[in-house]
Amino acid sequence: MHYLPLAPVAALFLALGSFAQDAIYRCGNEYTNTVPEAQKPNCKLVPGGNVTVVQRFRPPVPAAATAQSVKVAAAPQSTSRVDASEQKSRDSDARLILESELKKAESRQTDLLREYNNGEPEKRGGEAQNYQKYVERVAELKASLARNESDIAGIRRELGRVPASK
Repeated sequence: MHYLPLAPVAALFLALGSFAQDAIYRCGNEYTNTVPEAQKPNCKLVPGGNVTVVQRFRPPVPAAATAQSVKVAAAPQSTSRVDASEQKSRDSDARLILESELKKAESRQTDLLREYNNGEPEKRGGEAQNYQKYVERVAELKASLARNESDIAGIRRELGRVPASK
């Protein structure tokens, strides 16, 4: 005869017993198995008695990041000021960058206009036999022209916002 040890069997019965739940009540957005007398009118019995509550996952915030954000928030506003000569240097650099970008965009626009040829670009390779490819390339060229025009207008607006270097 083979006997099961008594301790594992008892542990199994205790574990199964712990899964049995009392009545579950829903009080607003909360679930509980004990309802204070004052809240009983606002609470409703949940049929079945089994409730699974899933909590949202919130990734842990490193302590260093929290401390750093507090330090940044507590920094006085006067430290964020930039020296006038430094700001002029930055404005000058920004103007130079924008001007070079404008030259590139205008050069690209000239190339696109030349290739577009007033809506009738020269046909390439297989476009002579496949007219649809030609139509698609013309449409792409037209869209590129419009995008590039928009880019040029945006760069000019930005140039207008940057103070002129003196």
